Amino acid sequence: MSSPNLDGVAGWAINLMETLGAPGAGLAIALENLFPPLPSEVILPLAGFTASKGNMGLFDAVLWTTLGSVIGALALYAVGALLGRERVVFIASKLPLVSVSDIEKTEAWFAKHGRKTVFFGRMIPIFRSLISIPAGVERMPILVFTLLTTLGSLIWNTAFVMAGFLLGENWSLVEDYMGIVSKVVLGIVILAVVLFVVVRLSDRRKGKHHA
Repeated sequence: MSSPNLDGVAGWAINLMETLGAPGAGLAIALENLFPPLPSEVILPLAGFTASKGNMGLFDAVLWTTLGSVIGALALYAVGALLGRERVVFIASKLPLVSVSDIEKTEAWFAKHGRKTVFFGRMIPIFRSLISIPAGVERMPILVFTLLTTLGSLIWNTAFVMAGFLLGENWSLVEDYMGIVSKVVLGIVILAVVLFVVVRLSDRRKGKHHA
């Protein structure tokens, strides 16, 4: 079967898969973890679609994309580990509206909920990649991090690869629906940031008033 006429990320991804096979799908997902603007919601269904054409096996598509997810996550974990707590605290102290107490609260929260966050975070757009950095900063046990990342990524990747495989030429329906979800998640993040800024500015004004 001939390839669809695609451009942009989709065109790049399907060319990579048709050239390298399943390892190409793994490479694309590893890069998606390192560069979150590359959408897994496009790459994974395309991997399933490519498998449906016979360019690679369905099992191989799931296996290699999950391997790519783990490799990309471990790279970001290493960034967090190399950055370390002291550098994070130093950077935070230089940022407006951020205090060291925010970092300490985050550390306490991650110490309590970190494992669940790493597992379920693999199934949330945007956070899939970013969650690896605080895990590295907090030095979550590497074997635990790898296991949780593998399990969470396996569920996410299997669902989207299978969707692309079953939908065939209509694989882009997955992208359409997940695009809505991603926008909702992004909107929630923006709202949370705005609320954080408003609360922090309000606290500062109260502090100056009492002073």
